[in-house]
Parts: sequence; C-alpha cells; structure tokens
Amino acid sequence: MSHDIIHGTDSLVMNEKDDVATVLRDIPSGESIHFYNGASMQTLSLLDSIPFGRKVAIAFIKQGAEVFKYGDVIGKATQDIRTGEHVHVHNIEGIRGRGDLPKTHET
Repeated sequence: MSHDIIHGTDSLVMNEKDDVATVLRDIPSGESIHFYNGASMQTLSLLDSIPFGRKVAIAFIKQGAEVFKYGDVIGKATQDIRTGEHVHVHNIEGIRGRGDLPKTHET
C-alpha cells in the first residue's frame, strides 16, 4: 500500500487494518471525506466536525474493542464509536506502553 497523498483525498489511512483515518484539514460535520483503503477510494460522511490531524472512525468500533491506526493498536474504545465519528481521548483509552494493563493482542 502506497502512503502517498493522492489528489482528491482529504484523509489518510495508513494500513488496511486501520479503524480510523487521519484528516488532512479541518472538516465540518456532514461533509464527506475521501481516502484510499488498499486500492479502493472510499467516501464517508462525517457525523462530527474533525479538526486537522485528528482521527475519524472509518468503521463501527464496539465498546471495549482495540482501535487500530498504523496497523497497530493505539487504544481501546471506551464506548461504541459510529462510522464517521471523531475518535480521540473522549472515546478511546490509550493502552500502548501501559504496564498496568494485560496485553490482549500480538505485536
């Protein structure tokens, strides 16, 4: 998978396993974003306004599920996260590098 920013995209998915895309500009609620996931262009309508550089769910994430970005786990969902919602500290808990939590996945 190429990591080039392609004309017509306004968000970036780094790995096909990812649950989130990173937006490349401030995008208001209701607007659609465009990104490549593998070889196919995807379009998604935002449920929340997403600030530049932040994450948006590109698939439904169930409460308690691990959240993937860069093909690796970045946290655990503290609530259900709908496709198109802002993904940040209000709905995920960081679990990387934490010695107080049991390891639940393989790296």
